[in-house]
Amino acid sequence: MKSTHRTLMALAIATAFPFASAQETQATDTAAQATQPGQLETVIVTAQRRAENIKDVPMSIATVKGEKLDVLTSGGQDIRFLSGRSPSVSIESDYGRTFPRFYIRGLGNTDFDLNASQPVGLVMDDIVQENPMLKGFPVFDVDQVEVLRGPQGTLFGRNSPAGVIKFDSAKPVFKQEGYLAAGFGKDRVRNVDGAYNIPVSDTVAIRFAGSSQHRGDRVDNNRATGTREFEGYKDNAARLQVLYKPSADFSALFNVHGRDMDGTATLFRANILKAGTNELVDGFDFGSYPSDGVNEQHLKNKGGNVRLRWDLPGITLHSITGYEKLEFFSRADVDGGYGAVYAPPYGPGFIPFVVETADVIPNHRQISQELRAESNTKSPLQWIAGLFYFKEDITIDSIAFNSLAPGNPQVPNYATQTQNARSWAAFGSLNYAVSDRLKLRGGLRYTSDKKDFVAQRIETTGRTYLPLSDDSTNISWDASGTYVVNRDTNVFVRVATGYRAPSMQGRLNDLTSQPSMAGAEKVLSYEAGVKQDLFDRRARLAATVFRYRVKDKQLTAGSGNVNMNQLLNADKAIGQGVELDLQANLSQNFSATFGTSYNDTEIQDGSLFVLPCGSGCTVTNPVSFVNGSRVALIDGNPLPRAPKWQHNFTLKYATPVANGEVYAFTDWSYRSSYNFFLYEAVEYKAKDLLEGGLRVGYKWGDGKYDLALYGRNITDEVQSVGAIDFNNLTGILNEPRTYGVQFKMNF
Repeated sequence: MKSTHRTLMALAIATAFPFASAQETQATDTAAQATQPGQLETVIVTAQRRAENIKDVPMSIATVKGEKLDVLTSGGQDIRFLSGRSPSVSIESDYGRTFPRFYIRGLGNTDFDLNASQPVGLVMDDIVQENPMLKGFPVFDVDQVEVLRGPQGTLFGRNSPAGVIKFDSAKPVFKQEGYLAAGFGKDRVRNVDGAYNIPVSDTVAIRFAGSSQHRGDRVDNNRATGTREFEGYKDNAARLQVLYKPSADFSALFNVHGRDMDGTATLFRANILKAGTNELVDGFDFGSYPSDGVNEQHLKNKGGNVRLRWDLPGITLHSITGYEKLEFFSRADVDGGYGAVYAPPYGPGFIPFVVETADVIPNHRQISQELRAESNTKSPLQWIAGLFYFKEDITIDSIAFNSLAPGNPQVPNYATQTQNARSWAAFGSLNYAVSDRLKLRGGLRYTSDKKDFVAQRIETTGRTYLPLSDDSTNISWDASGTYVVNRDTNVFVRVATGYRAPSMQGRLNDLTSQPSMAGAEKVLSYEAGVKQDLFDRRARLAATVFRYRVKDKQLTAGSGNVNMNQLLNADKAIGQGVELDLQANLSQNFSATFGTSYNDTEIQDGSLFVLPCGSGCTVTNPVSFVNGSRVALIDGNPLPRAPKWQHNFTLKYATPVANGEVYAFTDWSYRSSYNFFLYEAVEYKAKDLLEGGLRVGYKWGDGKYDLALYGRNITDEVQSVGAIDFNNLTGILNEPRTYGVQFKMNF
């Protein structure tokens, strides 16, 4: 590990300074520079709660916006379209279009319980989206996506030890404008989204945006049992914003939004992995899914927020109030096929026992309030100070079904969980310009968390009532600096700490089961990098080297032959790597982007063990026996779902034709293999995956109209990207190839 660390440091330093000139003395102007023909536009971000040139921000940060965002969402992709499109970022789901799980630099959480916390924060329009079901809100009418890598706590609402993904919707403006986009494609895909901005008066503007995504069923059940068709959905969402700006010194932005999604849950496909390999079985048919179970999924969420801003002499005040509420139901045939207990093998292969469950959130409410003050002078010393309050109440039901037995649901035979979380924090930061070249920043945060949790199991023979409670506090900090090497080159260093409150869960399997709790985890992160404009601002480079240590890393282990999770803490986890972002205008007709990341992660706990798969897999970790149970020792394993290598690449060609422009845009992402679970097994190791997209179109009317053909996963790479390991060799697949046509009109 130490030699790898030295190698990565040397690589990053060599990458960071190939174009720097020691003789240049002109400092970089941090204000946006005028863009000349062929130059890249200046990227403005709000990662530090101020509008800044991305080059001046002392952290590893990337953005996705504009045409690239439009291309990646072609075909109605959910939020997982961002996976692999920025270095060190992965997104996956065991629930389909709901419950996305985010990973940055290998840090994430594979927990599938509906109250699971994640080390990656998601912030939508300045409101933290805590519950995983809120994080899958469709992406439409979004100005920019910012990816902030590394701990974020002294500036954002919830302390996020791995990083933050920040979405900023297009805000109301005082002019009439809008757009309408419609697309049709394979599997009866029909997508419409648009926005309309209206200036009601000199002081009030309204912006309405909406999205409607539909797909027909594309997988069939060839048996006369259970649900007959799968993987279709209808997903509708809308957002209404009202801006009130009576003067240059005050503004109030009101936002209401909602989503209504009906579809099917992820298909868990039994026995599709060849024993002893991670290949799909011979003759595998994506369009066939024999099942005896019912599959359905429904999600409704709604919310609102109010953002107030006062600009006073020397100080700006902010108030950000948010409210979110959701209802969720998801039922699936978790055993992945059909067959009775101990029945002869048929269909997709032998299934040892029937598992068909529904996970339900009948009640959820989140309230957040942030008060923030910041300096607005031209003094070398700038500051931000704030208070944050968060409250979440959630109820979760887990219900058992059995389509081969009379009586559904199997009642009384279910588990419930209730969790009440309260958190408040005080945070602040100081920025000081030592000189025109050197700027320093330091931040501090105090956090207090309280959770009350109750797990219950109800059966015909009795019930359990098992409460848990925890209070925790934390002080986290960060320190960073930016140095201007020359007019085009900035270098930075950053040291930061992060914290995640204790987690609790209790999907009780029987009356003897116990809930579990993982204690708070704490992160210490180091990073250094360079941000550089090249070739007269026709190209831009950002490179970062990093290393972090997580003490008491929260992990989620399976329970062998039972569909359960178990929370635990590892002594520590280590991560280190390199990230690089490059974009360039290659010529008048060609432009390109390239990103890459290397993430080397390792669990370090010599006494830590977990139960491996319940049936069929080939465990490659050392095994032992504890209380008569076979266990796998996981010391030295990488973190789960954490590929070492990720690359992304885009290339655009455009040329004038008639009174418009013909263009072709291709995008590709690659990620190396990773472990599905904490232990290593041959079958449960993802293969390397390369996926590509293509969009070919024609724009005319000064860019007002755009007609295009698109394709996603154009090489039709299909493989197992996840699994269920308690029952049989059950896999979860990525999305197959899709294609279609799209028309967009701006007005």
